[in-house]
Amino acid sequence: MTSCLFCKIIEGSIPGEIIYEDDHVVAFMDIGPVSEGHLLLIPKTHRENIYDMTEDEAARLFSVAPRIANALKEEFTPAGLNLLQNNGSAAGQAVYHFHMHFIPRFDQTDGFQFTWDPKVEELPQDRIRQIAEGIRSKLQN
Repeated sequence: MTSCLFCKIIEGSIPGEIIYEDDHVVAFMDIGPVSEGHLLLIPKTHRENIYDMTEDEAARLFSVAPRIANALKEEFTPAGLNLLQNNGSAAGQAVYHFHMHFIPRFDQTDGFQFTWDPKVEELPQDRIRQIAEGIRSKLQN
């Protein structure tokens, strides 16, 4: 995937401040950080989003996440940490190589805003049950 910015970082054709690498994943500093320590964790195999990842690829990536989070915690002693992962432009994805943001939080005025503005009225319990049944049936396949 020669046009992918993150693939270019993995292959070394453009610079990236890599903080962790193994056979399957790479973590590197975000070039437009929200806070000090903001970094990205990505699979080495080009996958556009979570829908394209295999369970094994996801397991390998997420198995590294606690190590990355704890290194950030030890280095910065943040008040909190956001893990953020977007899929598709409607969700805010700008680089189409799966990536998870690790954003250390120092207070609520540190530049990162996440708001929850529900657009769906409270759903009746019957509708919630119907939605749950539909999702459960897809997981049984």
